Formats: sequence, C-alpha cells, structure tokens
Amino acid sequence: MSGTATGTTPDTALLAQVTAAVRTAGDVLRERRTPHARGTSTDEIVAEAHANDDAVLDVLKEPLLAARPGSRWADDELAGGALPPGEWWVVDPVEGNINHVHGMSDWAVTAALVRDGHPVLAVVHLPLTGDDYTAVAGGGAHLNGVPLRVSAKTDLGAALTGTGQARPGEDEHTFRRIGASVTQMLVHGLVVRVSVPATLQLIHVAAGRTDAFWQFSDVRSGLVAGALLVAEAKGAVTDTHGTPWSLTSPDFLAAAPGIHAAAVAVLSPIA
Repeated sequence: MSGTATGTTPDTALLAQVTAAVRTAGDVLRERRTPHARGTSTDEIVAEAHANDDAVLDVLKEPLLAARPGSRWADDELAGGALPPGEWWVVDPVEGNINHVHGMSDWAVTAALVRDGHPVLAVVHLPLTGDDYTAVAGGGAHLNGVPLRVSAKTDLGAALTGTGQARPGEDEHTFRRIGASVTQMLVHGLVVRVSVPATLQLIHVAAGRTDAFWQFSDVRSGLVAGALLVAEAKGAVTDTHGTPWSLTSPDFLAAAPGIHAAAVAVLSPIA
C-alpha cells in the first residue's frame, strides 16, 4: 500500500489535518456524553444515536473532504463490501454509539482513508482520555506518537482474545457462529472478551494488550481503521481462513503473528 498519492498532500502530512479534525469532532461527542442511559425504547435509543452521528458529522465531514480534494464519502456506516476506485473516507462518527447512549465509556471517533480498496491512513480518537491511535500505510502505527507493536505471544492457550457483533439485528446464523466461536476459543485460549465496538478491541491488538480479534462481518467502518493499525503494528490481518483480508472478505481476523495460525485453526471450521 502506498503512503502517498500523486499530485496530492502526502499521507504523512495529511495525518495531522485528519487528527485535528477528528479531535474537534471528539470534543463535540464528549460534550454530549451523559453519565446515565438515554432512552428506554428502541426508537428512543436509535434517535439518540442518530443525534450523536449528526452532531459529529456537522463538524467532521466537510474538513475531511476538503483535506483531500476529489475524495468521496462512504455514507452508510453499516455497509460492507468493495468501494469503487479512488479515495474514500470511511468514518464512524461514534464508534460504539450504543455505549455512548447508555452512559458508558467505550466509544471513539474514527476516520480512515481508503485508496483503491486499501486503507492507507487511520485515526482513532478517544475523547475521554485524549488518546490518538494513528497509522499511515508503510509508516507504522502509533499511540500519541509512540510506536505500537502487537503481542509477542506464541501460545494460544495464553491468549486474551475478543469478538463481538458488528451491527444490531444480525441474522440468527451469524449469532450462532459467534456463539460457537466463543465456545471454541474459550476451550483453546485463555480468556475471551465479547464486546462492542470492534475498533476499541482492535486498538488493543495493535498495542499488544490483547492477542487477537475476530468478527463474522464485513462492516467497513468498524474494521478498516483497526485493520491498518494492526497491520502497521506488524500483526496478521486476514479472514478467519487465513486469506489476506480485503473489503470483500466475509469475515475478519487480526492477530499477533505467533498465535495467528492457531486462531485460524480454531475459527476456520465454524461455518
């Protein structure tokens, strides 16, 4: 993956602009936070989540598009699959929106630039801590400017791993796959975390705090930023059968290299 685009701002220089824009969006989201859950019915919860999205996009969408003239915006944050050629912003204005609405702390603002189907730049900002996880293709992954490296573990039996659902209302077959995968990883691993959102598990894989994350999904906005962070932190990013991951992959696995093959052996039979 290239770290620059002909005739435009190099991605390394663009990173500072994107980080500033995402941090501004994070300020808005932090101000909207409440210590209690908002809404009791599904309709009320969805309305609160949409209000969060709208407030963030009001300050984030225009600066990102302006930072990369000619780039386009992937509107549906729950969509998956390939994007047309060119540069696309894949953004989750509130990654972990359900947590934010329920007064919890596991949420972030994420922005990734995808060029011709490959993520080349990513920023994950945690407004409550002020932390910035950043990556540029070929330039490594960083936390507040400090390089990240995935776990050095080689024994799946000692591994802390994680998974979760990608969107509300997944089909029953996906739920059964999730359940079966958790059972098998509990048998073969040490501890399994089941939580949302995906990105907040993937930053821990990139930082070497956890050892693997998998998901039976192709939702772009929850995967592309974390995929680049893990890859740039020298992790393995594939589907659950060990094939290199792409936007068209039906599922996802990010792992420390030393346990990746073992994780594939556990997950690949689950159909």
